Amino acid sequence: MTVSLLVLPMLAAAVPAPADIAAFDVPQADLAIVAYSDTIESSGEGSEVAAAASPPVAQNDDASGQREIVVNARPASPADPVEQFNAISYEAVQAVDEAVVGPVAHAYKASVPKPVRDGVHNVLDNLDEPIVFLNFLLQLKPGKAIETLGRFAINSTIGVAGLFDVARKKPFNLPRRSNGLADTLGYYGVGPGPYLFLPLIGSTTVRDLAARPFDLLLLPALAPRPFADSKVALGKASMNALDERDQNDEKLKRLHAASDPYVAQREDYLARRRAEIEVLKGKRKSIWDPPYYELPESDNVTSAPDAAAGKSAVSADPVPESANDVSDRKN
Repeated sequence: MTVSLLVLPMLAAAVPAPADIAAFDVPQADLAIVAYSDTIESSGEGSEVAAAASPPVAQNDDASGQREIVVNARPASPADPVEQFNAISYEAVQAVDEAVVGPVAHAYKASVPKPVRDGVHNVLDNLDEPIVFLNFLLQLKPGKAIETLGRFAINSTIGVAGLFDVARKKPFNLPRRSNGLADTLGYYGVGPGPYLFLPLIGSTTVRDLAARPFDLLLLPALAPRPFADSKVALGKASMNALDERDQNDEKLKRLHAASDPYVAQREDYLARRRAEIEVLKGKRKSIWDPPYYELPESDNVTSAPDAAAGKSAVSADPVPESANDVSDRKN
């Protein structure tokens, strides 16, 4: 038996402290309900991150044989002031992902050969290079801007319209870098603002959400044909979503296996964005440099397979071929 996230805040507020809780008789299930909360701390960029290790709902048997539902109410996080809305949105999106998006992505992976999927991924990355180039200019990083322009020229020609990432290999050795207006704003000190989890977008922040339209409209503005066509734009957006779901499948499995998947998803996104801004500011060479995602030992958010090894569910991503490769597109 599960308890909807819609009623968790009401349970936490309405039920007295653990020491004063009495059993409530439920005729149909003969259940006793106990509610309590653990304290967690979570913050935005540049600060320590902590997360609750206890699952939101657990069941126990008491001495009398009654079943108890233990509800752990998740306290509000400073980085997530609209957590109740976000958590409901997260549950809805996960339901759609489980029913539709995940099966489509798995069918895509099973039916399309890996070289073809890699080619699609490379083409989508190549189409984003103008965005990366312009934002390096805005960040007054002409060297990286020229490298990005070089990557775009090489992969668009020798790489057959971006199907092959020739620029990444010898003799060019030009790694793929992610960049956008949200990164530029962060580089100049604009904070992330509240965390949001939205349908169709997923994890984001107010800063990242506000900058998103600029990145989406840049390609149609630079190359109106065919990208200004609504059908082409919709097709590209759909392929982006399918490619991202395919690329992040294993990571999503680890996040979903965490004791609190919502918290794991949130802290992974915030930690990654913080690391990407630190790379731009020269505080680290790559987002893959430790610490990518730190939690106090007692509060580690671990997945079931990684718990025995003491690994964080959100820090076990494989290191890409190039330590400077930041090719994952952000939500």
